[in-house]
Amino acid sequence: MSILSKFVQFLVVIAAVNGSPLERRGVGTLPAHEIVGLPEAVPNNMTGLLYKTYQPFIHVLNGCLPFPAVDINGNIKYDNEGLPITGGEENDCSSSVGQIYARGLQGENGSYAILYSVYMPVDSPSPGLGHRHEWEGVIIWLANSSATTADNILAVCPSAHGGWICSTEFLLSETGALLSYFSIWPVNHQMGLSAVKGGQQPLVAWESMSDLVKGALQTGNFSTATVPFKDSTFRENIATATF
Repeated sequence: MSILSKFVQFLVVIAAVNGSPLERRGVGTLPAHEIVGLPEAVPNNMTGLLYKTYQPFIHVLNGCLPFPAVDINGNIKYDNEGLPITGGEENDCSSSVGQIYARGLQGENGSYAILYSVYMPVDSPSPGLGHRHEWEGVIIWLANSSATTADNILAVCPSAHGGWICSTEFLLSETGALLSYFSIWPVNHQMGLSAVKGGQQPLVAWESMSDLVKGALQTGNFSTATVPFKDSTFRENIATATF
């Protein structure tokens, strides 16, 4: 056997023990700023039209801007690869195109709920406070799923510290709710209603995600932060957003 053949055989053995570098094993990870967002994608039907019509505007008063949480290859940021809490509120996360995710559910009496969610790499009111990884969002309750007018909105429910604060009084820009992302020191950040029109991010619908991307969000470890629209959390979140 030649030296080259022995070397190739050695590599095959190593790959069998450690796993081939060409084979994906579970969820991959990348540093926080290397996750490239998904192309905007919604279903080409009424569901997609609803998602686009009622997409909110988010004004970041302080803290991180929304970042992509997952890329097209299913890579996410794990706990030790989120941003540290040593840098304070903006903490090297004040520049990003971002991403917003949407998933809808038919409710009772013809109503319809859309959960929009954004990800931030860190939630830190000031150095030493807070935690890596942040999922926040809003649930928009609609009177029905066949209209796209502003008066179809029943309630706007921003997320705050694991819950949803619903209100039937809110401000819009056309059909998009005005939201703010903020922290009142020393409490961690949350979403709230706003009078200021913020920005929008490339929108990706749950229905338009590949199985690889869905799997990364379903099983990925975001430490104490939880993806609010994955299968194990989605329906409970909708159920607790009452008005």
